[in-house]
Amino acid sequence: MTDAPARPHRNFYGRRHGKTLRPSQRGYLDEDLGPLRPAGVTWEENPDRRPLDLAALFGARPVWLEIGFGGGEHMVAMARRHPEVGIIGAEPFINGVAMLLGRIRAAGVQNLAVHPGDVRDLMDVLPDASIARAFLNYPDPWPKARHHRRRFVTPEHLAPLARVMAPGAEFRVATDIPDYVRQTLEEVPAAGFTLVAEGPEPWADWPSTRYEQKALREGRAPHYLTFSR
Repeated sequence: MTDAPARPHRNFYGRRHGKTLRPSQRGYLDEDLGPLRPAGVTWEENPDRRPLDLAALFGARPVWLEIGFGGGEHMVAMARRHPEVGIIGAEPFINGVAMLLGRIRAAGVQNLAVHPGDVRDLMDVLPDASIARAFLNYPDPWPKARHHRRRFVTPEHLAPLARVMAPGAEFRVATDIPDYVRQTLEEVPAAGFTLVAEGPEPWADWPSTRYEQKALREGRAPHYLTFSR
């Protein structure tokens, strides 16, 4: 019998809670999150870090991953447009999780799973080469230079992402921060990805999000990057 792996020390810098939830949002969390939450992601549930059974979640569907889904509008739109895939999303901000659950209920989509926590814990238990597409949409920019190490596009996050993505899988990044583009172009290829395309034009199936609309209102130009594993 082998010992369970030691739990790594991980700093968490983002918000977990925002404004007081509305009664309807508390209802979504109480009633809808449980069936959508994959068991075995947290260390308390799965100290041995056994890989998730994605077939039990999605059957034979290809699986996509959304990293930090915000309020969930992109995730739900993609689930509606691509019922042939399963999408699993991670988001530690509980207000965003509640917003997503409301959108799922309104849209009636059934090809989603939700981890309300750190994506690093989820990537721990995703099987090798199991993800066919991953999304990083308008991530926290951490604009101060001393905070750039907190960005997702750093080896701490990109190495496990590379492990769980299948050969040829697509990694999409959308941001309105020029320095985030710079760091993405430096760090993502170094982690084992190949740049396929980048520029101001979004993907053909891209649904505009509130973060994108905010960027446009405030005069910041969105930038879209596509990588292949």
